[in-house]
Amino acid sequence: MAGSGLGLESLKNDNMQTGAVSIHNLTLTHHRHPVVHHLSGVVRQGSLTAIVGPNGAGKSSLLEALVGRLPPTTGEVTYAKELRGNIGYLPQQAQIDRSFPLRVLEVVQMGAWRSLRSWRGAMPEQRRQALAALDVVGLAHFENRLMGELSVGQFQRVLFARLLVQDAQVILLDEPFNAIDAQTSDDLLSVVKQWHAQGRTVVAVLHDLAQVRAHFPQTLLLAREAIDWGATESVLTPDNLARARQVASHWDENAAPCDRPAPVDHNTNS
Repeated sequence: MAGSGLGLESLKNDNMQTGAVSIHNLTLTHHRHPVVHHLSGVVRQGSLTAIVGPNGAGKSSLLEALVGRLPPTTGEVTYAKELRGNIGYLPQQAQIDRSFPLRVLEVVQMGAWRSLRSWRGAMPEQRRQALAALDVVGLAHFENRLMGELSVGQFQRVLFARLLVQDAQVILLDEPFNAIDAQTSDDLLSVVKQWHAQGRTVVAVLHDLAQVRAHFPQTLLLAREAIDWGATESVLTPDNLARARQVASHWDENAAPCDRPAPVDHNTNS
């Protein structure tokens, strides 16, 4: 039933061994104010999942918890053993300082940081990978441009190229198509589809529900608590969207951290 499972629908339909990311009774707070309440569920390996919900619903905070930047107040996030540390993360552009005088190629090569040795710099193979990634995102011959010279859309293409070079198996995207032109959005969505086709696990915070319905098979509808989580067509219903708006209208920004007990998982084998 919508709104009652707190993500347990995802747990019910997925074997834990096929989960890329498992979320257990996760509560997140900022300055002791709750932003995500008792979230539980599984992001399946190889799935393509959208996180949607009202402004202030905890979507970006959830991604920060998944990447390890925001520690849980309660609960935990765990990754399949083979995926630990193999995570690519794209924050919102507003969080990125573009004032450093770096060139496009230098930024894209940062995706290969695991194999770079700081005293030796990028190797020819990493340069080749970076140039190939720029070609994929439509920025061939931009490698010597300064980052500060790029448009918002071009900058986002560079960040996607860096993710391509990183070659992560789990990719977390925070509003990847926000404030960019339609052509750039379509081009980068093609990259996301390529990742999905390769069996990578992709989770993206999005606002365009039409885009979610058209391209993202799985959706978590979040309003600080899970309204519903599962197949997109069953989650993005008028009733669920109305419930998300209703829950958002009653948020208390001064509320103390929630001490509600964890929901009982009736699907756990004992």
